[in-house]
Amino acid sequence: MRILTRVAQAATIACLVLTASAPLRPAIAQEATRESAAKTEPLTIVTKAGPKRFDVEVMRDDAGRSRGLMFRRHMAPDHGMLFDFERSEPVTMWMKNTYLPLDMLFIRKDGTVSRIAADTEPLSTAIIASGGPVSAVLELNAGTAAKLGIQAGDRVEHPLFKGR
Repeated sequence: MRILTRVAQAATIACLVLTASAPLRPAIAQEATRESAAKTEPLTIVTKAGPKRFDVEVMRDDAGRSRGLMFRRHMAPDHGMLFDFERSEPVTMWMKNTYLPLDMLFIRKDGTVSRIAADTEPLSTAIIASGGPVSAVLELNAGTAAKLGIQAGDRVEHPLFKGR
């Protein structure tokens, strides 16, 4: 899913070379500003223990889905990233260039969680398969699903799943 092209690699290397002597604080501040400025939408997961609310960034195009959470170093506990695949089909994910351990919730077109890949390994190129047709994947900080009692069969409420 997430592919870093040679052009992007070269740009990243060039950026690192140019900023090697600069303090890291401005770069970290810029990343934090970019993340906090990202547009989020409310999403609720209805569990047996009650509803759990999150603010999510929604990736609706190939560029967004390819980038995902790559290179980010933190994510607020009540935040996540929702990948919209626009149709129902088996999907695969990986953690290449993703520093955050994540829980991946694979979601059917009706909003039902079909599978959870818990505590995925940062920076891994191992394939994480949906195990069946899904139309979306929700990434949360690792351990969130277990901590909040989120399970396969729970329902995700978001406009993405209305009318599908």
